[in-house]
Amino acid sequence: MKISKNNAEHYIWGDNSDGWHLVKNQDLSIIHECMPANTSELKHYHQQARQFFFILSGIATIEVDGNEITLYPQEGVEVPPLVPHQMFNKSNKEVEFLVISQPTSKGDRVFVE
Repeated sequence: MKISKNNAEHYIWGDNSDGWHLVKNQDLSIIHECMPANTSELKHYHQQARQFFFILSGIATIEVDGNEITLYPQEGVEVPPLVPHQMFNKSNKEVEFLVISQPTSKGDRVFVE
């Protein structure tokens, strides 16, 4: 079955950010996310999930294990399990990206202060 933001399961997270489940199973999760301007998620890590963040449009900043990385369209970064990370949109435009998790990150998140 063909999948897109138009027919995928949608949810709201964080500061009015959108997410669409493109693939949603225990072994693999692919989510298309959209963060409004000047928003961020909470710093966290995953006990088992390895993640890959890939920017579709806009400019994102991600902190991975204390290092800040700026990601432009068509760029990505891998985050291994147990590594603290936090996504930011510090720009004045929305940012759209894919989050690919293996296995799924559902129920696997541990928040860091």
